[in-house]
Amino acid sequence: MPRVLIADDEPHVIRVLRLRLEHAGYQVETAANGAVALDHVRDHQPDVLITDVQMPRMTGRELCEQIQAELPDRKFLIVVLTSRTEVEHREWSRKLTNTRFLEKPASMSQLLAMLDDYFAAQLPIPGGTP
Repeated sequence: MPRVLIADDEPHVIRVLRLRLEHAGYQVETAANGAVALDHVRDHQPDVLITDVQMPRMTGRELCEQIQAELPDRKFLIVVLTSRTEVEHREWSRKLTNTRFLEKPASMSQLLAMLDDYFAAQLPIPGGTP
């Protein structure tokens, strides 16, 4: 079961994402700020990190940049899910490897399709070489 870490300081956002992702078959962990999320990533790398940009203690941008610095060869996807849609936020997220940007309010179908596409690309091709 793929593991998803949600980093967001809005409890209702976490609640909705958790419910829908668990219903879709994901194991979900949560963090109320970037610092807690970074500790979690260091200890238990998720398969996907979904993070907001604006959070207390450590912003999503700081979180992503710290992960990039500490884990430059990371294999997990980061989804920046934010209402901060300024060009600067899109630009810094594009510079990070294996990172996608979604505007809030994003549809759950859009997020789930993104995750499905990501995990489908990770699967070995039947009959292919290992």
